[in-house]
Order: sequence, then structure tokens, then C-alpha cells
Amino acid sequence: MTAPAATAPKSELAQGILWIIGAMFLFTTMDVMAKEVAHRTDTVMAIWARYMGQTVAVTLVVVPRLRQVARTSYPGLQFLRSALLLAATCCFFFGFVTIGMANAAAVMSLNPVLITLGGALILGERLGLRRVLGIAAALVGALIIIRPGSDVFQPAAILPLGAAVFVSGYALATRFVGRDEDVWTSLLYTAAFGAVAVSCVVPFFWTRPDPLAAGLMLVLGSVGAVGHFCLIRAYMAAEASSVAPFSYVGLLFATLYGIIFFAEVPPWTTYLGALVIVAAGIYVWHRETRARRLTQTGPS
Repeated sequence: MTAPAATAPKSELAQGILWIIGAMFLFTTMDVMAKEVAHRTDTVMAIWARYMGQTVAVTLVVVPRLRQVARTSYPGLQFLRSALLLAATCCFFFGFVTIGMANAAAVMSLNPVLITLGGALILGERLGLRRVLGIAAALVGALIIIRPGSDVFQPAAILPLGAAVFVSGYALATRFVGRDEDVWTSLLYTAAFGAVAVSCVVPFFWTRPDPLAAGLMLVLGSVGAVGHFCLIRAYMAAEASSVAPFSYVGLLFATLYGIIFFAEVPPWTTYLGALVIVAAGIYVWHRETRARRLTQTGPS
């Protein structure tokens, strides 16, 4: 009679994986829009549009219960996670404008490793040997894409690396807050903090946008809002270290978008590295769900 108990965690993990894959797709779509806006105007304007758009979108959804949503039990953590995400966004946007989407995504692909380690050290999440090996294999795949000594390793590559560190901190803070906080509360604080902060500096970088840039600026924030909704739900549904490897699919999306929209054709090593990364993520998921099932069914 213990089999049903094993179904719930497995279902929650599967949901977390689907949520994070959806989040990566939306984030990459947002990045494409932001890069085009940055090319036509200024990178700071793209960052401002991303946060202001999300603030408007989230506020419109929660306005009937705005007072309730604005109430948080973790004001300090909400401020921290919002500041970390803003720092990550700034680093990544400036990074991919300089070194390209696929290369920036490859450098930033270190963040699942940091999330896994942080989940074990800070949140007390289990870090099994198989999971460590799977994450290590995924990191090898990222290194195949980066190719140490290539053009990726220029000063601008430090920006996506910084973004990886900041995103990891954001993900861990989201996991902790998400245990008790309404998902819309987290979305609102994340958006509002970034909107207020960037609004203070965007006038110094403002360039009149053309019709296409203006349209992208209007849509950009909403796409980011839905993406962060998916990300928060992912870390609420499953352990951060369990779903972290699946954020590597963002590499595939970034490579595809780079080819289609910016003619950034990556070398064959990018495809090889992506294959290694995806295979490692699937292996981690398979081994950990199997171990959890055996532990919970156990001897009867």
C-alpha cells in the first residue's frame, strides 16, 4: 500500500521539469527581443522594458487582490532575490549583446552546478553521488561548447559568468521563499524592484525607439513575467538541485534563436556539447527518481 506515496514526489518532479523547460524557452525568447531592442536603441532600455513590462503585466493580473499579494512574510529575502535577479539580467543582457547568444548561454550554463551545490550547502537538499556525476558531465558539455582559449574567453565573457552566480542565488532564495509565499507575491516584488531601480537611470540612456523596437519593448516584459512564473513554480514543485540540470535546454534554444535571428552559426562543438548536457540531465533525473521510488516503497 506504499506505492501511491511514491507517485506524488515523482509527479512533482515531472511538473518541476516541465515548468523549468517552459521557463527556459520563454527566457530565451525574451533574450531575442531584448537583443534586438538593444541593437536598435540601448541595452539599458531593453532592461527597463523587461522589468517595467513585467510590473504592468503582474499588476493587471493581481489588481483585484493587490493588497493581499503585496503582503510578504519575507521582505528581506524578497529584496535579496529581486536584487540578485536584476544583477543577473544586467550582466547577461550586456554579455549576449557583445559575445552572442549561444556563447553567453554557454558561459551562463554553469549556474545549474552552482544551484546544485548551493541547494546542498544552504537549503540542506540531498546531493547524491550520481547527481554530482551527472552535473559534472553536463559541465563537461558546457566546456565543449565554450572551448577554452577561444573567442568566448574575452573580458565580456565575465558578464554571463557573473549572471550565472547571481541567478543561482536568486534560484535558491526563490526555493526558500516559495515554500510559504504566493507565487504572485514573488513575481510582483521581483518586477517592481527592477522597474524602480532601472527607471532611475534609463533617462540617461534613452534613445527614441523605432516602431519595431517599441513593439518589442511592449511585449518583452510580459514574456519575462510568464517565464518567471514558470521558474518559480518549478522551484516550488521540486528540489532546486533536481530540476537545475534541465535549465541546460536554454543552450539549445539560444543556439537555435541565434542561428535564425542573428545568423550566429555555432561550430559543431556546440551541438556535441549540447547533446552531452541534455543526456546528463536526463540521466540525473532518471537515477534520482528511481532512487526516490525505491526509498519510499522500501521493504513492506
